[in-house]
Amino acid sequence: MPKNSIGRLVILSGPSCVAKSPLSKSLNKFYPDIFRNLQPLVLYNSRSPRPGEVESVDYYFRSREEIEALKSNEQYIVLYVRGDLQALDLEDLSERLQKGDVFFEGNPFVGRALQTNPHLEAIEKLSIFMAPLSREEILFFKHPSQSGNLKMLVTDIMRRKLLRRTRRQKIELSIQDLENIEKRASSAFTELQDARYFDYVIPNHDGEDSENWDAFYYPIGDARKTLLAFTALIRGEKTEYAEQWESDLLS
Repeated sequence: MPKNSIGRLVILSGPSCVAKSPLSKSLNKFYPDIFRNLQPLVLYNSRSPRPGEVESVDYYFRSREEIEALKSNEQYIVLYVRGDLQALDLEDLSERLQKGDVFFEGNPFVGRALQTNPHLEAIEKLSIFMAPLSREEILFFKHPSQSGNLKMLVTDIMRRKLLRRTRRQKIELSIQDLENIEKRASSAFTELQDARYFDYVIPNHDGEDSENWDAFYYPIGDARKTLLAFTALIRGEKTEYAEQWESDLLS
């Protein structure tokens, strides 16, 4: 990466359906001045677009073979993400950082790669993780007095969110839809274990399936708290709603 980048790399990660996209849209709607200063980082993706996703806005949608071929090019970081292949163009990221802050919104696998890749070591970063449970809830459910299985709980929480989201997008669910939901839900606990590596964790129960993001014009409930916390962190302000997780919280 070229030196003297003037912008930060802002990383927003979390499990699928935790509401990263609604948060980004709400930021654009209610804090357009902040949103305009965050240049989006667009990755390549081997999967097909979801309903509403736009080429070169959400991802560069390419065939798996095309992305596989990028592995031999040092300009790209290629990652295996829940069965899909994604790729980051380092040169594109470098050019954007010369202009100001760059915003990545996506899964923790890529989020961690952005944190740890040696090519990006000198870049200033702000990393934020959205979690479907708070630190206090995790401590409660993992206490010996509770007989539940935390991994199964997280999987079930995200499975329900993913099912509701997909039903909002489609009238009928196919076998492929259900398999994809199960893959993403089953991956959520492993992804949650990476939250400890992020600067801040924002607990949010209003996932992408929740109407609290847009049914009442202004976000309400956890959706509102999440938006306010994220905005404060972008501005470099303190917020009581953001947490920092210890390394053994999910061990």
